Amino acid sequence: MSDYKLKKTVDLPFDEADARVRERLQEEGFGVLTEIDVKETLKKKLDVDFRRYRILGACNPPLAHQALSAETDIGLLLPCNVIVYEEDEGRSVVAALDPVTQLGVTGRDDIRPLAEEVRGRMERVLAAL
Repeated sequence: MSDYKLKKTVDLPFDEADARVRERLQEEGFGVLTEIDVKETLKKKLDVDFRRYRILGACNPPLAHQALSAETDIGLLLPCNVIVYEEDEGRSVVAALDPVTQLGVTGRDDIRPLAEEVRGRMERVLAAL
């Protein structure tokens, strides 16, 4: 782990890692609201080849509501970004932006317990892969 992300390398092909992370997110109360296929976008916009790489915008509605109720502008920091990318044949990486770091930019100590709750859920997602 680094100071801004939670990360795990898994011995799974890309499609399986992607499917599993979505399942685990759902088990923790998150839905995927947005999805960016980076490989496809870079090919289309720049005509360059890139590894299989997806950015998922995950949201847990009750936790998002709690955060937005505490600070309306916190929507700038939502949803939780989760990435899945192909490291090599049969191995993938799954990572999430650390919610404590992400929400810490607000400078509000009262939001930290919420950020820690989200971090715990993301850690369980990664552990279950």
